[in-house]
Amino acid sequence: MHDRRTSSQTTLAVPTKTHISSVSSDETVVSSKNVLANFQKVVARDPAIEEERIRKLSRFQTHYLRQKSVYDRLIDWSDGPYHSLQNQILGLFLKDRRRPPLPPKDDLIGLARHYYPARADLKVQVCDFGLGRAERTEITLGQIEEYWQSKPDWVDVRWIHAPLGLGLTHSSVEDIFLHDGQPGRAFENGGKPEWPYVETEILNVRSHKNFQEMRDVYLLLSRLSELDEELDQCSFKNDENSSLQSDVDWRAGHLAMPACFWTLVASDMPWQPDEGMQMGIHGPLEGLQPISRHIAPQTLSIHPFYRDSHIVRNIFRCFHRSDGILLTLSPMAGVNFIDKKMPQHLSEPASFIFDNENASAPGYVFSAFADQGTSTWHRRTVEWFLTYLITEVGATPHAHRQGFNAPGLELAYQSVIQDLKRRRHAPWRKNETVILVRDYLACVDELTTVKQICAKQVDLFKGMQQDVRKFESEDNRARRSPDNPQGESMHERVKWALTLVKTRHDRFENLLIDARQSMEALFQLRSIEQNELAIVSDSQNKAVLIFTGVTIVFLPLSFFTSYYGMNLSNIANTDKTEEYFWKLCGSIAFFIVLFVTLGASRHYLKQLWKGRRRVKHHHSTV
Repeated sequence: MHDRRTSSQTTLAVPTKTHISSVSSDETVVSSKNVLANFQKVVARDPAIEEERIRKLSRFQTHYLRQKSVYDRLIDWSDGPYHSLQNQILGLFLKDRRRPPLPPKDDLIGLARHYYPARADLKVQVCDFGLGRAERTEITLGQIEEYWQSKPDWVDVRWIHAPLGLGLTHSSVEDIFLHDGQPGRAFENGGKPEWPYVETEILNVRSHKNFQEMRDVYLLLSRLSELDEELDQCSFKNDENSSLQSDVDWRAGHLAMPACFWTLVASDMPWQPDEGMQMGIHGPLEGLQPISRHIAPQTLSIHPFYRDSHIVRNIFRCFHRSDGILLTLSPMAGVNFIDKKMPQHLSEPASFIFDNENASAPGYVFSAFADQGTSTWHRRTVEWFLTYLITEVGATPHAHRQGFNAPGLELAYQSVIQDLKRRRHAPWRKNETVILVRDYLACVDELTTVKQICAKQVDLFKGMQQDVRKFESEDNRARRSPDNPQGESMHERVKWALTLVKTRHDRFENLLIDARQSMEALFQLRSIEQNELAIVSDSQNKAVLIFTGVTIVFLPLSFFTSYYGMNLSNIANTDKTEEYFWKLCGSIAFFIVLFVTLGASRHYLKQLWKGRRRVKHHHSTV
């Protein structure tokens, strides 16, 4: 496949440069050893930058409200109460019971591109680090090849971050990047022996509402074939790369996958904790395939601070070359740092998250070196920066950066388990045990997933420990002295991350044990309660038996007394005949029995009606 490409320069559109963060050197928290001691030193924002950011958020909010109106009309069209047989019949006579029309095509196209940007329009961050200097440039994926061909002379390391998940575009970007340069020093233990990259799986916090909207838009609009042609045309409409689109098309044909809009943007979808493991996935065929629209609230939402939050998982992959260029790929767009302003962070658009170093780990990494560049680095190499980045990102989510001013995941889940224990001892109520057991099982599943991810992160950092020791040993033998002996070495950095992640793994393991033991205690308690209820029920059955015996004795007497006391010829004290009585009462009784029968069998009739509609629709399409 590689012999199909030729390296060529493309015309570069004028990029949008952002101002360097105004963080003084004595306020920048670079060393991870001093995180807890310096948590009060929060990165300060330049007022001009903050005002521009507020204006951007205001413009986005206006655009979002327009798209939210289209989304609400789409949901009303799809899920409104207009599909029932009763409303379909009433809709023939009452206008307010009729199904609303589908929003116009242009509105639906705009809705799709709002939640899932075209591939060539994805925002990509290019961060350049040199001695005493750093710059960040925002480009699009349609310009990315130009930026990894070479870097300016003053730049020691160029970091390119693209928000791509596992899929066709992801595979093409990484393959073209590695083909255009020589790979860097291999992380043989922390990386992949068969593939030249380092990866970790990240837990981050997303807005539950936004997550639900993304899934609704994908699964509803992807079924409307009338949108496909226009959406497919916009995927690479603004692509200026020489190889990307052709490589995506070739790869789609090779894997027998359609290179359509919805296939390409499926990688933007966050993964729920119970939707499989992303670590070790090799190709686009193993990506996420959303199977359900409904996203149930997690047990974490029982905690008031996380009421509107949803924990999701994303892959974070690093590819580095010997020319000092690092490429990272991840659709991670959630909150990494837990602090008191997290609800505000969750309301921000995903494309803005990199600008918020108080919420985003990648954004924080750039801000940490924005003032002095590579001056504080122990070694001004791409391997050192990759180590710093992967340890910062891989250690999240946590509340360290803001000094534990908000409950972290461990504390939140501990509170959730305590709440479940309190409900366990509440008086018995109908169906409460079923709901409680479901919450316990969901909590156990979430804790198990978090523990598994932490275990994989521990393995990653243990492997990286061996790799960085090897790098430092090779550098010492080659007499390559550190550029800054006082800077934090790769070994110190990995050791810090390993300690943090291992501590979290042990805490979640203890929480998981506690949740399982509490659930077992619930089963034992309910078993005892059932035995007591059985004893009470036995005494009640004896009373019912006595009552039944008395009823059996007096029922025949009541029947014969009523029967022989009836007027069989005419109705007393009226001029109406017996025929009139039976016509009136018989008709009323007939309709009562009819409506009761229809009400009792309404579910069967509804299924029968839907089955006939499906058969009719199938014949019409054939």
